[in-house]
Amino acid sequence: MMEHDRARTRAWVLHPELKSDLDRRDPVPALEEAVALAAALPDLDVVGSGIVRLPKPHPGHLFGSGKVEELATLFHDNEVELVLIDGPLSPVQQRNLEKAWKVKILDRTGLILEIFSDRARTREGVLQVEMAALSYQRTRLVRAWTHLERQRGGLGFVGGPGETQIEADRRAIDEQLVRLKRQLDKVVKTRELHRKARAKVPYPIVALVGYTNAGKSTLFNRLTGAEVMAKDMLFATLDPTMRRVVLPDGPEVILSDTVGFISDLPTELVAAFRATLEEVLAADLIVHVRDIHHAATEEQARDVETILASLGVDEGRPKFEVWNKVDLLDPDKRAALRERTARDPSLFAVSAVTGEGLESLLTAIAEALAETRSEAVLTLGFADGKRRAWLFAQDVVQAEEQSDDGFRLTVLWTPRQAARYAAL
Repeated sequence: MMEHDRARTRAWVLHPELKSDLDRRDPVPALEEAVALAAALPDLDVVGSGIVRLPKPHPGHLFGSGKVEELATLFHDNEVELVLIDGPLSPVQQRNLEKAWKVKILDRTGLILEIFSDRARTREGVLQVEMAALSYQRTRLVRAWTHLERQRGGLGFVGGPGETQIEADRRAIDEQLVRLKRQLDKVVKTRELHRKARAKVPYPIVALVGYTNAGKSTLFNRLTGAEVMAKDMLFATLDPTMRRVVLPDGPEVILSDTVGFISDLPTELVAAFRATLEEVLAADLIVHVRDIHHAATEEQARDVETILASLGVDEGRPKFEVWNKVDLLDPDKRAALRERTARDPSLFAVSAVTGEGLESLLTAIAEALAETRSEAVLTLGFADGKRRAWLFAQDVVQAEEQSDDGFRLTVLWTPRQAARYAAL
């Protein structure tokens, strides 16, 4: 039977709302996000979803015995094959619920890993996902489920017959991790060479960051004329993309589109994808894109700021906040946003779809990057030909005078370029 003719796996999404969790998210948008995560996998058919309120988690099953039985009947009646729990599950809880409900179960970490596996395109991204998945699976070696039909490649969390199962023994997983680490080290060395080549580019870097599905790729495409995958879907972009953009009055920048952030990102992936976010750490300006139309936009913004801080992005880094999707707001809310952005030069209300507000954003980016450049006078000897050539390659030399001892150069550069010159 052809791939597209196969029946998709029938899935049900549950969001446990724990009253004992003081930091719990609003359950309604949290459930909507979990359903959107499930919809990001092409072979899942979400047939139902719900919020389950709990006074505290049951150590063995997460839910109480009455709720477990009630849900078992619900899943049986709806012919559910896969249950997605929007939260962490211990290996014991997962195993016990699978036995009680006779379905495959995936927690939030497993689902996000599965999506990343489906989307990663670069060699490095694929290896990083595989390592993160193995680290996750190492803690939960449960018996294989064979009643689900295998429908595509991936990590094996949603799989069945035909897939290559990870050996049910920690030694085999450890051997695979060592092998993947060696492969990744080779890829990383190649990427470092590419990064050094990029470092010679004289243009400042502007990094787009934001919660997944905030509209970063749509904005990136609008500004660069590129064709990066941009869909109303969580994690549409995984591998970073960089393009050159000419700003108003002529200056050029490198615009970087990055992977979308998400609350409760699996710790395995935070470490694995740190390398793909190096453009953020090296950026001269960070543009935080927010879906201002989303009900949980404030919570999403806090999640992004938390992850940026965990990555080591210092608070002093120049940063703009772009409120995207204003075209979806009613006129009163749009007017209120325009008033707020008029008072704060670091806020911008835009629509990546219609182009509203983008001209002001680009002008502000050009001005901000111009302000970061400072003038310096350097004295070089005749033997410093390599450093002199580097300065000219960076296009920072404003004037040069030659004397009996060497050269006197006036340069206009960014702090990042000054640091690179010092390291030569």
